[in-house]
Parts: sequence; structure tokens; C-alpha cells
Amino acid sequence: SMIPLYKGKSAREALKEKGLLEKFMKNHPYNPSIKFNSALAQIANEPLTNDYDLSYYGIISIGTPPQSFKVIFDTGSSNLWVPSVYCNSYACTNHNKFNPAQSSTYRATSQTISVQYGTGAMTGILGYDTVTVGSLVDTNQIFGLSENEPGSFLYYVEFDGILGLAYPSISSSSATPVFDNMMSEGLVAQDLFSFYLSRNSQAGSVVTFGGFDSAYYTGSIQWIPLSSETYWQITVQNVMVNGQVVACASGCQAIVDTGTSMLVGDSSNINNILSWVGISKDQNGQYSVNCNNIGSMPDVTFVINGAQFALPASAYVISGCSSGFSPSSDQLWILGDVFIREWYSIFDRGNNMVGLAKAV
Repeated sequence: SMIPLYKGKSAREALKEKGLLEKFMKNHPYNPSIKFNSALAQIANEPLTNDYDLSYYGIISIGTPPQSFKVIFDTGSSNLWVPSVYCNSYACTNHNKFNPAQSSTYRATSQTISVQYGTGAMTGILGYDTVTVGSLVDTNQIFGLSENEPGSFLYYVEFDGILGLAYPSISSSSATPVFDNMMSEGLVAQDLFSFYLSRNSQAGSVVTFGGFDSAYYTGSIQWIPLSSETYWQITVQNVMVNGQVVACASGCQAIVDTGTSMLVGDSSNINNILSWVGISKDQNGQYSVNCNNIGSMPDVTFVINGAQFALPASAYVISGCSSGFSPSSDQLWILGDVFIREWYSIFDRGNNMVGLAKAV
């Protein structure tokens, strides 16, 4: 089943239009590893994710008759949640809200859910209902109905909720993830799903449940075993520029994450990559790129399981001539949309592997 993904307006664009971006970013600095740092979760009133550039979402429906929601298909988390009529948070005021009273197939539970995204949590209740994703009808699917979405960040995003596609081991409240339920209900031909993220256009991106499609890649698929069945975590042997190892000299752990827009790594390694490719901070402390130089900037090549995965400058320089690399305080690297646009990604639950092939 193929589900189209739309490239909507990002929070960065929405805030910029309203003239709020600089003030907002000062109060909510971008921290790409927010959703992994649950140790920080004591701090309230912060956004669930403050990825200003997340923009690929798909449409699912929940309930009978169906209620529609725009969701991020997120391989970096494992829960499905949507806003609900029980939510009075600012972020819920301008998004679709699930109303269980209007669904004949809804089953309530007494369980609560708290999805930690590092500096904040979405809290709510768990319920069961039919979730329709493309042509797949996933019955008795447990999901979160939000009651509280802290911070104002989610007010500015186009998506309503998140559909997590990582492993059950990291699912909050041990709620069965959507794809696990699909597998156990025999809904998918193969126990895998795949992502094609189009480079420029708003349309053309797709997530395919139960298969992959050779129309979206060229050459062969490189299969990479997971180093941990939590996130879609793999080992990067090193990162090279012009034949020189410039990062991860003794290997590093990385996750392939459709729910992160950037390519994220620890700051010393990322800063080294940036200096090798010639990206420096401007007077505002932002990493800026002279767009005239893209043609002469070198590839950044990730060596994974003996194979090379190159990112040309056209991939790592993103809209508005800014850097697609983002330094973080975390040791876990995140191969986000910047990487996946260049490398068609197959997530194989049957064999616990990631397949990567050159995207068309």
C-alpha cells in the first residue's frame, strides 16, 4: 500500500510569515536530539519536538466513520498519537481533534500515555480504534488521544500528530506500534516499509507499507544490519571528505530517522565536517553557505557496512542556502531527511535491517 507524503509548510516558514521566527528560535533553540533526551523531561512547557523544518506528512484516518489526520510517519519513535477533543492546549486549537464519541468502533481504556520528546511530553489517554493507512485497515489499533501538548511550537506545524515506526521496545506505555499490529493482522505482503522523499517538489514523496518500489531507486540495495532494535540504529564506520576520514574515525552509532529534518551528529565531528566542506558561521551564529559555491563543494561520504553513501552539496545545503548538518550534544547520530532524500530507505522488520539505495 502506497501512501503519498506531502511537503507542507514547515514551522520555520509559518513563523517567518508571521514575523515571529527570530524571537521564537531565541526562546526555543533547535535541539534535534530533544526527542531522545528523556532525562530532561522534568522541564515543562517546552515543545515536543522543535524541528523547525519537518514538513513531510501523510494522511491517515481513525474511527468509524473515518476522522482524518495529517501525521508525520516517524521512524524515530514508536507511538501513534493525535490531538483529541480532550485537549485544551494552544497547539490543539488549530488542528484536527479526534472525537471518540463519534466513532462506533472506539474502545476506551483506563491507561494513560506520556510521550517524552526530551524537553516536554505529550500526555493523554490510550484508546483502541480502526486506523486506515492507504488501503490498509488496521483494526483494534491502540493509540494516544492527547490531553495536553505543551509549548506553542506545535501550534505552528502543519501536521496534527505522529505515527511512530520504530520498535516496540521504545514505545511509551508499551503500546503496540501501528506496523507491529499490521504485521500480526497479516495486512502486509512483506514485513517491511520504505520511504522515498522527493528532493524539491511538494509532491511525489511516498511511504510504502509491505514493499519497496524499484521506480524510486537506481542500482542495488545495500542491506545493513541493525546494531540495536530500538530506533532503526546502525553503525557508521566513518565519514569521509575527499578521501580523508573527517568524522566518526572509530565508528559511531546512527539512527535512520524520517522524523528529523537534518543530519545530526556530535558537535566536534559535525564542526570538523563543516570546516572541510567550507561552511562557517555568519555574524548571527547561523551556519550559512554561499549558494554560488555549491557546485565546487565536496561530497560528504558515509561509510556503512563497507559501502559508501555520498551526500553531494546539493543534498547537504538546504533551502535558503543553509547547512543541512546540525551539531548536537548527543553521541547518537541522526540520518534525517537530508540523508533519506538522497538514499531511498527500506526498513525491514522481518530481517532487522535497513536497505539503502540511490534515490532517483
